[in-house]
Amino acid sequence: MQEAIDRVMLTYGMIANLSPEAERDLRRAVTSYLATSAETDANRLAVEGLRFARETAGQFAH
Repeated sequence: MQEAIDRVMLTYGMIANLSPEAERDLRRAVTSYLATSAETDANRLAVEGLRFARETAGQFAH
């Protein structure tokens, strides 16, 4: 799962400019979200995580 989280954060970081605090908070949220997923494939987890990040990132803008 760590690979998927890292890919989400790297990809999302190319889309949005987050402060270090916002990036930390988003990483925690993505980690929590993906921990509840039944998916085990890293590629699919990354897609789910990126979708989640795009939908919720506004909450993490500092």
